[in-house]
Amino acid sequence: MSGVIPMSIETARFARLVVNYRPVGTLVPDARNARTHPKRQLDQIASSIRQFGFTNPILIDPDGRIIAGHGRLLAAKALGLSEVPTIALEGLSEGQKRALRIADNKIALGAGWDIDLLRVELSELSIDLDLSITGFSTGELDVMLNERSDPDDEVIPAIPLQPRTQSGDIWIAGHHRIGCGDARDVDFVQKVMGSGIRADAAFLDPPYNVRINGHANAKGRHREFAMASGEMSAERFQAFLGDSFSSGARVSRDGAVHFVCMDWRHLEDVFQSARASMVAF
Repeated sequence: MSGVIPMSIETARFARLVVNYRPVGTLVPDARNARTHPKRQLDQIASSIRQFGFTNPILIDPDGRIIAGHGRLLAAKALGLSEVPTIALEGLSEGQKRALRIADNKIALGAGWDIDLLRVELSELSIDLDLSITGFSTGELDVMLNERSDPDDEVIPAIPLQPRTQSGDIWIAGHHRIGCGDARDVDFVQKVMGSGIRADAAFLDPPYNVRINGHANAKGRHREFAMASGEMSAERFQAFLGDSFSSGARVSRDGAVHFVCMDWRHLEDVFQSARASMVAF
């Protein structure tokens, strides 16, 4: 197969790009643009334009319809700009324009961060700049810049020969009660709740029936669960979930809401178990 690029592709996709400034009123947003732009993000785009200028031209077709850059156009309007830089892409089919509109947003989401290098960059920039212009929130910046790695965090503590907490224990922590036991045991769960008390809501995080080591955790920092750690068939796992759901339902008032954590692969097991246990979702 020849490595020569066909002339039509070369001229359509690899032609030199030319930046032209156009009045904002001549650009047409695409009604089928699936990308959303909340106010917080538009404020970030506007701040970036104020700080650095309009560094990323809007991509349009020859008729002025936007292919990529809807958020930048909205930010430009919010700033009161009368014109914006654009690049007109020639030779794309309607399908290619639609695909590029998605790809322009989606492909960038696949990138990651080298956290150590990013922390160094942000630390140095914080001396002279307001770091909010980078797009990171105040909370994200606080966590990143104030985080200090502790070598002891990587040390797995030895299992005590005589654990302090035994099965059946209930710890009183102020207004909170913490029970060590089997959540499928309705009598124990009721004992944790207190006599006659019914729950208004519950947050359930049962095992997902997948192995911890080599799957959920590659470093071996967490022991395998005592059950539902990858050893159960679908039928056994559904029965296991059903017992857990039934126990929770029996200590809850009518109309209580239960939030259940589960990986997407086992959502159907949750639904099947809930139906079998007569638990309403």
